[in-house]
Amino acid sequence: MSLSAKDKEIVKAFWAKVSGRADNIGGDAVARMLTVYPQTKTYFSHWKDLSPSSASVRKHGGMVAATITDSVNKIDNLAGSLLTLSDLHAFTLRVDPANFKILAQNILVVLATMFPVDFTPEVHMALDKFLAALARALSVKYR
Repeated sequence: MSLSAKDKEIVKAFWAKVSGRADNIGGDAVARMLTVYPQTKTYFSHWKDLSPSSASVRKHGGMVAATITDSVNKIDNLAGSLLTLSDLHAFTLRVDPANFKILAQNILVVLATMFPVDFTPEVHMALDKFLAALARALSVKYR
């Protein structure tokens, strides 16, 4: 399912509203993923502390948030803009691409929780499509 022009507008407008809290969004989403889907901890076994408040979890969440922000800015070329990151996850980190979908779902939960008024059904649908497209772009090197 591709993003329509309307979807792109909605994603850009919503992310512009919430991006000031992007690090918190990313940190909370990664923490939630590690808690709710403990199998994802496998990829972070080198971290000493996997608790939701740990520096490693928060830092990785910030990197996730920065990638989302960059992807919103490059929404018309997600696959091209994420090639290097796809390569890293496929060949160096060897992350199961199913985890991108898991993280996307956790991002949606965090956004709905942090911004209940702004997270309308229309925003939810557009962001779900955007995050699915982002997950597909991150999976490009797996094919």
